[in-house]
Amino acid sequence: MTVDREAMLAKAQQDRRRLLRVPVNLGGRLFCPNDQREADCTVLEMSPGTAHLECEIVPPPDTTVVVYIEGFGRFDAVVVRSLKNDEADGKFGVRFHCSALKRERVAEQLAHYVESGTLEDTNLRRHDRMNARGFASFTRVTGEIVNCEVLDLSLSGVSLGTPVRPQIGEIVLIGQVAGRVMRLHENGIGIEFITPPQDKTPSDQTVAPDALL
Repeated sequence: MTVDREAMLAKAQQDRRRLLRVPVNLGGRLFCPNDQREADCTVLEMSPGTAHLECEIVPPPDTTVVVYIEGFGRFDAVVVRSLKNDEADGKFGVRFHCSALKRERVAEQLAHYVESGTLEDTNLRRHDRMNARGFASFTRVTGEIVNCEVLDLSLSGVSLGTPVRPQIGEIVLIGQVAGRVMRLHENGIGIEFITPPQDKTPSDQTVAPDALL
């Protein structure tokens, strides 16, 4: 009986964590593929499967969108009905389309946020990173070339040291690789690769620094 009770309590705690809804104040970027509109947004509340956003764009319910959330990355989502009086204030909810594994990772990070008041995004990295310090540059959509320092990188992304602060969601070109700015940190920016380096296969766990030069 004791074992069964402990198992039930453990499952209840796991379920609560999975459904955890946390008030946050995170920067983000909203993209609407249907009409190619995009805008900055603020994430006001988040759970492993949903988010409550404030944005100048308020898509109709059931619209497919892509949301980039600082510290959490990219989410495919669908707009759900706005809360009462929220639409006039530019607020609405989205429901994520993501795997159970990603929801579990988001739940872990939200639990960490509740306990410590800070975000810990290392748990969400899909690939091992390696220290690969060196100098490189990235090109912005305006054509501006920015010199930077490679702090660490993996198959999925790179951390760059730079005083330049592009908007979250901005597309940049790093050598032969296209990427999207996913987060800002104390020393620079974090970028998620959109197109993997051509000289690597999906099974590789790291990216050659030469691909970023």
